Amino acid sequence: MSLSQTHHTGVIQAVVGEPEVLEDAPFRLPAHRVADDPDLAGDVEGSAAWLSLKASATALQSLQAQDGCVPDAAHHASARAHVEAIIAAIVDLTPRFPHDHSYLTASVTDFRRWADEGFGVPDFYDSLVAFQPQEHRVDGIRHLVVFPMYTQNGSSRRHVEALIVEVIWPEFIAQLETEYSNRLFVSLRLVDFTPGYDTNSAVLFPETVAMREIPTFTWGGIFQDREAARYRRVVRAASGITKLDLPAEAERMLEDQALTEKTFVMWDIIHDRTHMRGDLPFDPFMIKQRMPFFLYSLEELRCDLTAFREVVAIQKRLSDRVGSGAALSPAESEMLEHARLVQYAVIFDRIFRFAITGTRVRNYDAVGGQLLFAWLHQRGVLHWTDTSLAFEWSGVPAAVMALGDAIDELYWRSIDRPKTAHWLAAYELVRGTLTPSPASRWARGLPDEVLAGPAKAYTDAVLDDEFPLSMFFEALEKKMRPVIDSTAGIRGGADDPRLRAPGSGAGGRWG
Repeated sequence: MSLSQTHHTGVIQAVVGEPEVLEDAPFRLPAHRVADDPDLAGDVEGSAAWLSLKASATALQSLQAQDGCVPDAAHHASARAHVEAIIAAIVDLTPRFPHDHSYLTASVTDFRRWADEGFGVPDFYDSLVAFQPQEHRVDGIRHLVVFPMYTQNGSSRRHVEALIVEVIWPEFIAQLETEYSNRLFVSLRLVDFTPGYDTNSAVLFPETVAMREIPTFTWGGIFQDREAARYRRVVRAASGITKLDLPAEAERMLEDQALTEKTFVMWDIIHDRTHMRGDLPFDPFMIKQRMPFFLYSLEELRCDLTAFREVVAIQKRLSDRVGSGAALSPAESEMLEHARLVQYAVIFDRIFRFAITGTRVRNYDAVGGQLLFAWLHQRGVLHWTDTSLAFEWSGVPAAVMALGDAIDELYWRSIDRPKTAHWLAAYELVRGTLTPSPASRWARGLPDEVLAGPAKAYTDAVLDDEFPLSMFFEALEKKMRPVIDSTAGIRGGADDPRLRAPGSGAGGRWG
């Protein structure tokens, strides 16, 4: 998952990557609740009102500057016409989204004020505060979302974007959430969208919206359909290239979008609540403080490995009940099925997609994927022999959790160390498995003037590509580059031909 992180104090921390969701904000029960009817907006993406809204928002984008304003007065008449069309469409569509009535009403007000005040930097604070999707976590219910916002891994411009999204909330997730409480977490499916989301962005987060002040954020959305779709395409291609014989359960995920979506929901709801929990450094969100990027590699990996550990425990608990002759409820049976699938998802997404996606400029997700791969290889549960990849699955869970234990130990010791000493210890943990760049100043040992100086000098000494790709990943990246590139804008619908293709364009099998 390129990351912007918020927590319950309302402090915003913009970092490279996708945001996470934190649970600790107080959950506000609505004063009244409109009946959530998933069928009301079931075919809204084909309506004339939506198509008009989408076209008008897209046209308006071409008039907006980086900060969202319309700077050229000569364009104001056109901008007003587009805004009036957007408003008319929102008014027309509001009855299809009764649960969003307060938000859509506020959105109309925000659009009118923006136009009336001359199209300066937009301020959609009021409508953002009124939008509360976490209060309607009902499987299949839809939301109409219209804001001036930027999109992670897409555009840094705050342009008006419009989306129709659908909640993914199966019963087993609703039951799981009672144990792994995460009231801010909203799991979504993309239905239709303007060009800002025709990208790699797989999140919808409030901090991306143009607003006059930062409220206490109460929700965060992740598009599990996009995560699942790109996972299926990437893993299908990578397993073919590496001649990996996938277990039957993992193979099923590549053929079943809905199964994979639910798997990612289970992974993400546990991952996201892990941030700010446990024996942590004072603030694990280090990029805000300009800390070395590899520390964020460890934080993201810690959350994934915590999710891995938890689903292993869930699998054991439910399997033991089955073994003792107890009957599981339908939701528990689905939870047991997906607990095993999450383990495959964490491993394959980390090593096949995270490790080779994006640039080599401070790519913390890539370092996390490289670290997991090398850790498993060096512990003898992952093999690259005769140009084929293989796992000893019986030993994989223990090896994965051992890496999680090592990171947890690093964190536990951190509160007794000076900050820079913690950074050095984290570096030693990573370099104990990954080989640093031969040009690394950190690997050679930082000079005394850096060690005795300000923390900024430590960070400045970190190379953009401190831990380069291994020979394995260099070769894999070249073969996988067309496939990785092809996942931009992918969605989970059956109409996307990229999900039907058997990984074409991957460059053939290894060797």
